[in-house]
Amino acid sequence: MIGDKLVITDYHRQGAATAMAQLGPKLKDAAGPLGVSVAGESGSGKSEIAHCLSELVQQAGYGAFVYGQDDYFKLPPRSNHEKRLEGIDWVGPSEVKLDLLDEHIQAMKDKLTEPLVKPLVYFEENEIRSETIEPGHWDVIIAEGTYTSLLNKVDFRVFINRTFRQTKKARLKRGRDPDVQFLEQVLEIEHQEISQHKARADVVLAPPPEEREL
Repeated sequence: MIGDKLVITDYHRQGAATAMAQLGPKLKDAAGPLGVSVAGESGSGKSEIAHCLSELVQQAGYGAFVYGQDDYFKLPPRSNHEKRLEGIDWVGPSEVKLDLLDEHIQAMKDKLTEPLVKPLVYFEENEIRSETIEPGHWDVIIAEGTYTSLLNKVDFRVFINRTFRQTKKARLKRGRDPDVQFLEQVLEIEHQEISQHKARADVVLAPPPEEREL
């Protein structure tokens, strides 16, 4: 997504290293490209950890690509917020084109031979445009986002075990939330859904020490 901000800390680097410690051996034994999800609640550090994990994969001599779930929302950010205001039951995995993201992950696992056109969100402009991924080969295709644990085409799942209450400071620093009071209602709904996804994970990353009592 154009307009997103990455604020990378030691927590994100350490989380990526923990994931890489278990992903690395699987890469050596893999018969083909692996799909990896990095999931968790809002503000948990999904984008940052996915970015750091991609760097570690490349440092190990493999090719990596990162998909952001934010690009696969059915509506651009402000429009999606307005849709939620119309009816809060809009909140959930159905807001996202997870089937299309699965399709694009599989296309890259199949060794992309033709250009792939994917959606690309422009946050400030509140628009969904597109970008083209040129043919190539990747050993690891990472998908990061709240609901990416639900993807069918991933082989290795990372879950960041931080709740929206624990990540409040990180979310405020990111500055993407248009209505904080309403957002708390949204995040509670997301929490009920996303917290169940931890059971799917191959790696569960603990919150920073200062958050563990929250």
